[in-house]
Amino acid sequence: MQGSNKIREYIYGPVPSRRLGFSLGVDLVPYKVCTYDCIYCQLGKTTKKTIQRKEYIESREVLLQIKKAISTQQKIDYITFSGSGEPTLNTNIGSLIREIKKITDIPVAIITNGSLLYKESIRKALLPADLVVPSLDAARESTFKIINRPHSSISFDRVVKGLLDFREEFKGRIWVEIMLVKDVNDSRKEIERFKSIIAETTYDKIQLNTVVRPPSDKSAFPLSIEELRNIKDLIDENCEIISEFVRKRQEVSSEKKEKRILELIKRRPVTLSEISASLGINRNEVIKYLDFFTKNGIIKNLNFKGKTYYESK
Repeated sequence: MQGSNKIREYIYGPVPSRRLGFSLGVDLVPYKVCTYDCIYCQLGKTTKKTIQRKEYIESREVLLQIKKAISTQQKIDYITFSGSGEPTLNTNIGSLIREIKKITDIPVAIITNGSLLYKESIRKALLPADLVVPSLDAARESTFKIINRPHSSISFDRVVKGLLDFREEFKGRIWVEIMLVKDVNDSRKEIERFKSIIAETTYDKIQLNTVVRPPSDKSAFPLSIEELRNIKDLIDENCEIISEFVRKRQEVSSEKKEKRILELIKRRPVTLSEISASLGINRNEVIKYLDFFTKNGIIKNLNFKGKTYYESK
């Protein structure tokens, strides 16, 4: 662990989530340390693709920051392990979940790409959680390599087996997310394969998503709401479309951050990274604000030399 005089913020929010209400985000790995390099990722390209598990960050400090956030009496619907990379790469994820359960009744959610669920140690570590949201973005190996660009040691069959084994062992809720990208994993044949895989066991929800924020690969395009609805009807009665969810309004405690972000954008076009670095706000939290501002016509984004910039309308 690298020493530093500045204490890093490992949590962000609570931020309004389309799925989880007001979510207190927990970042367990450094920026873009991941097992995948997904073409649709809103955080950009993976800078360290790995399956190496280690502590990565100071668990004691994470717990202190969570305790502090809880003590403010802000509305928190979930404490969510997600963040800037793949959270299950952190070897302490299991002990952190257990420690959180000792100090609060707020449910714990894990948003994971599901790539490492084939490992028994990881499945066991996640058992104390209340909700796990794994991804399944492909229904065959060739599509898997195109959309997720996984670490060379991870195969599609391993991912599917891990997901099925986890469902057998985990007593909490599992919501499987399928991220659909135009002309990549949305063909009728691919959807039929998805349906076949999902039918092998029972999940609490199947959630369809599509590209709603600037992706790392500019060739990743979204599906229309009509296309999503057609796929929903084909897959399963427990299937729902995430993009149809109503976004909750920001709480009063977030007004200062909103103002600071908007003031920065009004000065000149800026990237997500520049906003995060300039204001010291977690990238994932910045994304939530940018999404809200864009949908409400307050700002717009533009691409220049492969980068996405945000500017006032």
